[in-house]
Amino acid sequence: MDGSLIDQYESGGEKLRQAIKGLSREDLTAFPVPGTWSIQQIVIHLVDSDLIGADRMKRIIAEENPTLVGYDQDKFVANLFYDEQSANDAAEIFDRNRRLFAKVLRKLPESAFARKGTHTERGVVTLEQQLKGYVQHFEHHLKFVVEKRKKMGK
Repeated sequence: MDGSLIDQYESGGEKLRQAIKGLSREDLTAFPVPGTWSIQQIVIHLVDSDLIGADRMKRIIAEENPTLVGYDQDKFVANLFYDEQSANDAAEIFDRNRRLFAKVLRKLPESAFARKGTHTERGVVTLEQQLKGYVQHFEHHLKFVVEKRKKMGK
């Protein structure tokens, strides 16, 4: 496994913390791009997704072909009080979770990254695919945070 992928995964937490640094509660909950999620909703989505992702990767490492259950991200946003949670706390949890799990990933033999699980919506996936997917997922959403900051002049 190319260690740079694990480095990218691990560095996401600090990037997220920097992306929301200096934003007020009003900034976080604003909708500078109508019809899309607020920065607040993106940050809480990222931590929820990442905790689920870490669980999925741990199962692939520890179990034989575990079932990886999908979820509806829009129902999470609608029903889990995303607007009432702390974006700063979420960014801290995101950062700590990634730093902690990166230590596990670095200890694994190369062969572990070919281990598989079966996702209920995507089918068979490897640990490497999951890791790449969560790195890409974060970068995808980070672009939206940056775009929204710019629209607010921040």
